[in-house]
Amino acid sequence: MFDISLTEWIGYTASVVLMISFLMKNIIKLRIINSIGALLFVVYGIMLAISWPIIITNTFILGVNTYYLSKHFRNK
Repeated sequence: MFDISLTEWIGYTASVVLMISFLMKNIIKLRIINSIGALLFVVYGIMLAISWPIIITNTFILGVNTYYLSKHFRNK
């Protein structure tokens, strides 16, 4: 009935996690959940036999989130 590959499951999961992240009111939660989605998209891009646009974009997003999260936690 549902003939979905592991690669597609990773892609769908990444999409859902990313969408959930934008529902967060707390910016820290948003960045953490968004980072998980970006990481899943990087894995998805690799599983697609190296899709550079997906990998590069989501690596950048992951880096930005990591930068601001580390900045936030260093200032506390």
